[in-house]
Amino acid sequence: MENFNRLNDLYFKKLLGDKKRKNLTLSFLNGILNKDDESCFTDITFLDKDNEPLTLDGKLSKLDIRADLNDGTQVDIEVQVCPFKLMAERSLYYWSKMYSEQLEKGAEYKKLKKAIAINLLAFDYLEDEQEWHNIYNLLNVKSHKKLTDHIEIHFLELPKFTLKDMRKIRASEAWIAYFSGKYSKEELEEIAMTTPAIKEAVEFEDTFLQNKIERRAYEQREKAIRDYYSYMSAFKEEGLQQGLYQQAIQTAKNMLKDKVDIKLISKYTNLSIEEINKIKVE
Repeated sequence: MENFNRLNDLYFKKLLGDKKRKNLTLSFLNGILNKDDESCFTDITFLDKDNEPLTLDGKLSKLDIRADLNDGTQVDIEVQVCPFKLMAERSLYYWSKMYSEQLEKGAEYKKLKKAIAINLLAFDYLEDEQEWHNIYNLLNVKSHKKLTDHIEIHFLELPKFTLKDMRKIRASEAWIAYFSGKYSKEELEEIAMTTPAIKEAVEFEDTFLQNKIERRAYEQREKAIRDYYSYMSAFKEEGLQQGLYQQAIQTAKNMLKDKVDIKLISKYTNLSIEEINKIKVE
């Protein structure tokens, strides 16, 4: 399917949020977290969460994959397609909930495990960063020493990603190449030579698209995203026009105070003579 959106929340959840394919999720996580064979995560338990309704508040295409890893590490994968300015605050909020929910009332703090938030973004968010993958911890502002390794927040910005050498590709790059949609099936097959999980992902994608029910649900969700962008574009344009109109009125008021000829005011503000006379009376 041309222009297939692999960040569509329904598809993404079925690909990486299903225990039937937890080997793919582990491949994705171990790649993004740069784990080697000795330190890699070997098992994952998904915590089911209800799908959020589609809204027009920035949570439109948000997806949660919440899970526990075999060493007790907590992980939350968020996908965000629509630009959202407060991603840092939102990610920290979800991280804090994930971290605090580990303890039942009266439990000891030593039972707390590391919590990792991973944000997969289809837009540029960190304006001052050039790299596509940025990791944040809790550090001393002077010595830069880490206070604790319990907090780790990742931002993966797909627009910034470019594959430099397909022959030396890492697992993290293979997965981002897949989700970016920038590479053809032939190129993904070449990438799969070094990261076999990508081949399995492509095969699942084909199966997903052949299922009429799944494909219909996918298309409905894509339509919701398009409608969102259309709504926001119209809203922005309306706001822009209203702002320009208010600016023109203020300019007309200032020119009237300076006793500028009404016809000249009309020329420079694009307001009608009738509108300017009304402003004069007011």
